[in-house]
Amino acid sequence: MAHFAELNENNIVTRVIVVHNNELQNTDRSESELKGIDFCESLFGHRDWVQTSYNGNIRYNFAGQGYTYDEVNDAFYAPQPFASWSLDENFIWVAPIPMPEDDNIYAWDEENQEWKLVELTIE
Repeated sequence: MAHFAELNENNIVTRVIVVHNNELQNTDRSESELKGIDFCESLFGHRDWVQTSYNGNIRYNFAGQGYTYDEVNDAFYAPQPFASWSLDENFIWVAPIPMPEDDNIYAWDEENQEWKLVELTIE
């Protein structure tokens, strides 16, 4: 199955749908994204669709609702979780300092620009 992301006028993903692979096939049985877009247009009346992939074979990340499609870099990326975070070369948001690598659970503290240990209590 193939997946297609619907984009609004700001290239924000509004939904992702599943399209059967048969809808993408050319006469020689090769797959074509354009055929998938044609199929989506036949259902929804517009061509604002971009193919996305669960395994990251295309466009870096699997698109989800609220993700952005960057046309220049041909990439999907999630909404920015914190103002201080930046996109890496794989279009994944990263904190300004790495999270500690141990068996503890941490949460990002944007105000203090640090990782805080999450205290878990078992009742």
